[in-house]
Amino acid sequence: MTAEFIVLAVVVVTALAFDFTNGFHDTGNAMATSIATGALKPKVAVALSASLNLVGAFLSTAVAATIAKGLVDANLVSLEIVFAGLVGGITWNLATWLLGIPSSSSHALIGGIVGAMIAAVGGHGVIWHGLVSSVIIPAALSPIIAGTVAATGTWLVYRTTRTVPEKQSEKGFRYGQIGSASLVSLAHGTNDAQKTMGIIFLALISYGSVSSSDSMPPIWVVVSCALAIAAGTYLGGWRVIRTLGKGLVEIKSPQGMAAESSSAVVILLASNFGFSLSTTHVATGSILGSGVGKPGAEVRWGVAGRMATAWLITLPAAGLVGALCYFLSHVIGGLPGILVVFAILIAAATWMYLHSRKTPINPDNVNDEWDSSSTSPAVPAAATV
Repeated sequence: MTAEFIVLAVVVVTALAFDFTNGFHDTGNAMATSIATGALKPKVAVALSASLNLVGAFLSTAVAATIAKGLVDANLVSLEIVFAGLVGGITWNLATWLLGIPSSSSHALIGGIVGAMIAAVGGHGVIWHGLVSSVIIPAALSPIIAGTVAATGTWLVYRTTRTVPEKQSEKGFRYGQIGSASLVSLAHGTNDAQKTMGIIFLALISYGSVSSSDSMPPIWVVVSCALAIAAGTYLGGWRVIRTLGKGLVEIKSPQGMAAESSSAVVILLASNFGFSLSTTHVATGSILGSGVGKPGAEVRWGVAGRMATAWLITLPAAGLVGALCYFLSHVIGGLPGILVVFAILIAAATWMYLHSRKTPINPDNVNDEWDSSSTSPAVPAAATV
């Protein structure tokens, strides 16, 4: 067993760890509104979402190809670059989860890889037109499009059901939410699971075990990534679920169904065209749109503003971490450098997990009334001391 093979194994393990964090960080994109309205019990919701993420991961590999070949020059990629980029993505995912901020796992991963690539070989290693066309432009447009569709759908729902008793309407739309939330979970699997597949594909190309001319990653990569994101989804990610379900809008079932349906349509279209879309941006835009579309609904624009700030700095922040990790591993050199950075990542992840236990969010308090005076969107009144 060579040192390079051990590095490859560490990279693959780190990639699957990112996929796992992607799963629990993004569960709320599909299930937050269904949990908030009572359409699904929290544990049932995450189990259903995990199952459908698993299925969705096998339906398309277009996004995996974009990640592997459309953002950085695959001929310049090394295992150290891939590893450093993954550490940048995981670090940002865990930090925003701790704060309960729904941010883009996709952009965290891409930012980490791009930052590590720039640190290693300079800007010429980045395919800038691919980054702009497949990542930045969709990031800017997707929440606007999803929000517009959701606002229109919500207005139409309330318009067409205005003569139906509210209790009867709520009950019917709760059943509808089960279907629409399931569709979002399926769509999420077709988009987000592909990103890690693309990263492992890059690593295998760098190692030389697959050809850069191959059109899709090996089947073991597809299966392992599908299982990792499904496992993360089942874990929950309750801090982010709470922010999306209770922090943005006091949502009702008709709004929830409209938001989920809008998200599913936009994500599935993006997956079909190979866009590395942020499902968080789409889901957030849809939820905000459902608030705008309902007359008299309260939208907490302050919470939305904190989220937008996190979105703006995700790419550069994850890129900075990716660059620093590459420098550190490169200075130490070889396998020891990789192992040192890996140990630092484990230590940081452990600290954030232990810190999160001071204000736990779980299935029992995820739907508590939102504490508008709290400085952290993740902390419900019931969890404060």
